[in-house]
Amino acid sequence: MRLMIAGGGGFRVPLVYRALCAGPFAGLVDRVVLYDVDAQRLRAIDAVLRDMPTAAGTRPAVVISTDLAEALSGTDMVFAAIRPGGTAGRIADERIALELGLLGQETTGAGGISYALRTIPHMTKLAEAMRKHCPDAWLINFTNPAGMVTEALLPVLGRRVIGICDSAGGLVQRAARAAGSPLPDGTLDGVGYYGLNHLGWLYRLAPDGRDLLPELLADPAAIESMEEGRLFGRELLTKLGCLPNEYLYYYYRSSQATAAITQQRETRGASIHHQQSSLYPGLLESTDAYALWDAARRSREEGYLAEARTHGEQRDEEDLAGGGYERVALSVMRALSGGGTAQLILNVPNAPVVAVGDPATADVAVPGLPADAVVEVPCEVTPDGALPLAQEPPRGQFLTLMRHVKEVERLTIRAVRNGEREAAVQAFASHPLVGATPQGRQLLEGYEQAFPELRGLWR
Repeated sequence: MRLMIAGGGGFRVPLVYRALCAGPFAGLVDRVVLYDVDAQRLRAIDAVLRDMPTAAGTRPAVVISTDLAEALSGTDMVFAAIRPGGTAGRIADERIALELGLLGQETTGAGGISYALRTIPHMTKLAEAMRKHCPDAWLINFTNPAGMVTEALLPVLGRRVIGICDSAGGLVQRAARAAGSPLPDGTLDGVGYYGLNHLGWLYRLAPDGRDLLPELLADPAAIESMEEGRLFGRELLTKLGCLPNEYLYYYYRSSQATAAITQQRETRGASIHHQQSSLYPGLLESTDAYALWDAARRSREEGYLAEARTHGEQRDEEDLAGGGYERVALSVMRALSGGGTAQLILNVPNAPVVAVGDPATADVAVPGLPADAVVEVPCEVTPDGALPLAQEPPRGQFLTLMRHVKEVERLTIRAVRNGEREAAVQAFASHPLVGATPQGRQLLEGYEQAFPELRGLWR
């Protein structure tokens, strides 16, 4: 199988390659094509892969290319993790919101909308090129904001685009371990989870038929052993009666998060930008590029969600096991390729569904959201694609927030698709972490100044 990675010079690409060289995914791919618009970054990541210690005979061949048509030709599967504007763009995403006293975060709130506005056009071009050069290939989308970008590509690729993120699956695995009932890889028996990307809740954990979640929430030691328990605190989790995705910290603790980010010496984006600015040239000069990259990876992962850990606590060792998104992507690829059915939490359209439980709720996976909206839910993946599993109707506060954020996502997509500047203003203004039209206009004007190409979207 031939795998093409768009954004092949990306920092996390070696995680995917490493997983292809050993373990359950070894032998799945015989050729990896790294495509990127930045030739220097491609060469640097190619050096990391060459220096990666692997068993003889297990390494897929690696090709690097800056020619999109050449990279896509003959491809069976495409992974996409692109960042238009690079890490410097992320700094602007964060800074412009912070200057208005708002949350400055890469995928949540104003920064996520800015990121989507400049990313959706590039991803649409990739999808259109796939239809021309490899029409039977699947697109596994890592590009953030993953749910919004995936929904924007449905008119081009239909169900041949699937969005992935490791945060929801990681939550489920951590909860199952804390409850003393780890889940086998590729199964989500008894798991209830609904939401949008970076906005979801684990509401049931019943691998053997009995829901373990109430007992887990009532056990202070077990909850404290989880990243989410330390982020949210037992009092809030008891009120919610479920476990939120870690990114909901920015909603439930928005003022605390904004203050913590503001007080940091530099934003997360600035930290990563400075790290990568020196790392990539160093990789090209190093005698062991893999060791240099791996040290940088660990440092980067230790800083993840640092604003939520204001008392110096360190991330749990299991949270540093390599991010996890590469395992999700390769599990999807293996199932699509006929390697056996898998159950995974993915970003897919809300219907059609695999009905489980009450047939009355089986028209859509998440009752209360449109059938064509991309949601993040447990799915069953086969060679025919990823079908969502029907979930219980969300409780009022959860459904209200999902509807609110979904409307923001759809306004953002409409702004790009139709060239409607006012739709972009309303997307910013109506986000629950912004909430005012004057601020919406200020945000868009700030992002247009930072990213002049945005002005070219409007008709």
